[in-house]
Amino acid sequence: MAAPNLIAATAIYGKTTGTNLTSTSATTVLNNASSSGKCLKVNTLNVANYGAVAANITVNFNNAANLGGTNFSIVNTVSVPAYSTLNVIDKTSQYYLEENQSLGATAGTANTLIVTCSYEDIS
Repeated sequence: MAAPNLIAATAIYGKTTGTNLTSTSATTVLNNASSSGKCLKVNTLNVANYGAVAANITVNFNNAANLGGTNFSIVNTVSVPAYSTLNVIDKTSQYYLEENQSLGATAGTANTLIVTCSYEDIS
């Protein structure tokens, strides 16, 4: 199953997750495993810079779980000013993660950025 029929969904749970980007390697922000029987509707994704200097962020959609497959840039090397927040995804640009898909983020500077993601877990 790629994703449940949204009209026939039996459960929708609102969830939020946070990820501290502690390295400059791609880091999983949200993952929908194969055979989960779920669709994850991403409502918001924000990147907060808690450092004293600007830091770059790249956020990708991956067409396989665990950052596998091909990645497609949502934002690519965008500067987040010091002590500020970048709104990458909001209610006007939602994403659906079907089974076996994921979102990842790559920081230009380690230990400066935090990604928060609010989503609906639909099954």
